[in-house]
Amino acid sequence: MKAMFENSLLVRALLCLRAWYHEGAIAGFFRRIAAAYPDSRFRRIWDGFCAAPICTAANSGYARAVAALRRLVERLGDAAANSLIYRVCLAIWSPVSTFLGGGIVGRVFRFFGVRGLLLVCLAMYLPLDVLIRWLSMTKGYLPGFVGSVWDECLMLAAFAYILWHTAMRRAPIQSRATPVDAYLLLFIGVGFFLMCAVSPYPSIALDGYRAVVQYLFWFFLVTRLIEDDRDFAIFYGALLVMAVAIALHGIYQYIIAAPIPAGWVSQTEESVRTRVYSLTGSPNIMGSLLVLFAPMAAGLAYYCKKMWIKVLAVGVTGMMCLCCIFTFSKGAWGGLAVAVVVFAIFLDRRLIALMGVAGAGALLAIPSIATRITYMFTADYMEASQRAGRMVRWETGLELLHTSNPVLGFGLGRFGGAVAMQNKIIEETETFEYFYMDNYYLKTLVEMGYVGLIFFIILLIGMALWCLRSIGRTGYNESDRTRVLAVSMFAGMCGVLVHCYFENIFEVPYMMAYFWSMAAAVLYLGYFRKKRCIFVRKK
Repeated sequence: MKAMFENSLLVRALLCLRAWYHEGAIAGFFRRIAAAYPDSRFRRIWDGFCAAPICTAANSGYARAVAALRRLVERLGDAAANSLIYRVCLAIWSPVSTFLGGGIVGRVFRFFGVRGLLLVCLAMYLPLDVLIRWLSMTKGYLPGFVGSVWDECLMLAAFAYILWHTAMRRAPIQSRATPVDAYLLLFIGVGFFLMCAVSPYPSIALDGYRAVVQYLFWFFLVTRLIEDDRDFAIFYGALLVMAVAIALHGIYQYIIAAPIPAGWVSQTEESVRTRVYSLTGSPNIMGSLLVLFAPMAAGLAYYCKKMWIKVLAVGVTGMMCLCCIFTFSKGAWGGLAVAVVVFAIFLDRRLIALMGVAGAGALLAIPSIATRITYMFTADYMEASQRAGRMVRWETGLELLHTSNPVLGFGLGRFGGAVAMQNKIIEETETFEYFYMDNYYLKTLVEMGYVGLIFFIILLIGMALWCLRSIGRTGYNESDRTRVLAVSMFAGMCGVLVHCYFENIFEVPYMMAYFWSMAAAVLYLGYFRKKRCIFVRKK
């Protein structure tokens, strides 16, 4: 079998292409860059950039406030631990925990721990949300309001655990304050100001503000929930398990040609038999979800040393990329291409050529992909886009912005997003109608004005810069390859940010929760991980 495989036409063709690549000008260009990089000025700039500590000033006002708050919580914890109520509760809980510890629930609890269970619940946000809403709103097994508030309850449970953990002096001594906190708090404060300044309908403005900022708080929580490598592994693994299950379901939908609304394809795209959407209910959100997690699966192939794990990771990555193709979301395809490029720049530049070969093969093997791409360059597409597509939506949003208040915006929750679609306070006419903006940045601009968009961009740039610094501080050698995992998550995040230009991705709660949780996980690897390669600034 091995001899047949090595002598097959496919293997010989691939080896021939590999030889041509290594002898070609492109490979030579990259070899010269790799040889010049160690002594280059860019290397010195990069080393200095990555050498920045997580807190630019240990005695900054924010750091002092966080430290003072921690001391206050610890003093309250000491008082509670010495109280009679605490001792009574502990005496009651001890036999209960002993009784429950012998069952399945007890074993699961001991294996994951409280932090692990909270991280698993966060990783399973999408399936849990679908399940709880189905049980509460469809079947009536749970009260109807549970489907709407369960995620807030999960967030409060995580906050309560962190508070109690800190009060009992069990949290890590190292402060988990990061410069990204400042960017987040700044954007949250600006959003609150805009909510108060432009609020002709206060309840709608509050709903719009909550939709924008609520899930940003997962960054603060996850930076404190991931305390060690075990917590990180549980979170990373749970995210991958969820993503693989969603991708498998998507492949199944494509095989059976799941029915879709007629509006998902145009009349000129009749060859598109279906668009997969799985539990998300939208092929565009499904594609963005796969863009976020496909690089994480690919990262395992570079991180793990066991061959069977590498093979499994490569297979899973291919399946997720294939499922992303089956969503027929052009924005997701663009985001996936950007994610591959970012991944390749840091880890393996050969993947750029592999992506080109895989893309050409997909165009030849699946004609509907070529049809959907070439349709973008036709006069019919331009006409449809100007009549009811993104172009007319973006033009309408900009006109609405400039006729209201370009600086402060039209008002949170009033146009371009889910809150506006649910309320529709302005009467629709022949010249005005409600719709999703299909561009989260433009939606932010319309609702929050140039002030809101500027601070949102500052937030994203600040987050990206500190994630890059975190990547630069991680190990990339035989004994420590954590950089692979950090790059994998960051690459998927970059792909999602690109996709946000074409869809309201952050309008979906679980997408925003996943995104900011992964940003927190990247910072953990570079700055809070106990066993890591210590970054030494090159002299």
